[in-house]
Amino acid sequence: MSNIPTNLNKTKEMENFENETGKRAIWRGNVTKSFKKWQKGEASNDLDKERISLYVLKDIKDEWLNFADNNDYSTLSKLIREALKFFMDYKSKITIKDTNVNIDLLSILSHDLKEPLTSIKGYLQLIIEAYGNNLEDKVLSIIKNVLGQCSILENKIIDYLDKFEPKKEEEIEEMVEYDLLLIEDDIETVNLLTSYFESLDVSCKGVSTGFKGLRELKRNRPKLILLDIILPDINGYELMKRIEADSKIRDIPVFFLTAIPRVEIEEKIHELGATGAILKPFNLSDFGIIQKYLVDS
Repeated sequence: MSNIPTNLNKTKEMENFENETGKRAIWRGNVTKSFKKWQKGEASNDLDKERISLYVLKDIKDEWLNFADNNDYSTLSKLIREALKFFMDYKSKITIKDTNVNIDLLSILSHDLKEPLTSIKGYLQLIIEAYGNNLEDKVLSIIKNVLGQCSILENKIIDYLDKFEPKKEEEIEEMVEYDLLLIEDDIETVNLLTSYFESLDVSCKGVSTGFKGLRELKRNRPKLILLDIILPDINGYELMKRIEADSKIRDIPVFFLTAIPRVEIEEKIHELGATGAILKPFNLSDFGIIQKYLVDS
């Protein structure tokens, strides 16, 4: 603990005290009692505050102190207050709509990172496409490098999110076999196609996100996969890469189901190893080829 200065020049410690408490460290040429108590770790006499005692092992206290010192926290109490506030702020964002999915603090942080990361990537791509020919080679190289780093970070986030597993209640749920897995986030499309295929005696299961699709493929092996490209978590292209990388499911026929232009889709079919594509808006007759694959399998 630093000593109180004799010349009464405001020290860094005093500034930390004033920023933390909103009180003055020096008043009318004297060091305040509040600051002296704060230095000793004593509580102030504010009637609207109460001291909370916290007993921890010495090893834990030392770990906290090291963290406080390395991150410029003036006191342990400030570190604890900020840590609690941080946790409560993020914990309050959690809304569990699907009680069969484990969601923790890190999953919320991952989602919070994905939104700005998407914007950063998009703007960098726009700069390259619109102004790439007018930029100096060095500047263009830096932009492309940043874009590459964004992709690395995106893959790390995706890899983390993909580690979430269903709760035990779902793990013991009876396995139900079906012919076709539909990975599509539009509920009306899911309802329409589920009804259509069931009218043809084709069992169909629809899921609304890419990660739910991956979990389904770990539990069941459908005869065919219908895969939307624009999904709320990972896109269909990334999902197709993961399917191709898994020797247990890579031979399942995959048809893209999307409104993306035919030229791009045809290129991606060849690049990623998909079987084919059905473009939106579709006619139900377009799914005749799906019936053929299901019958032949």
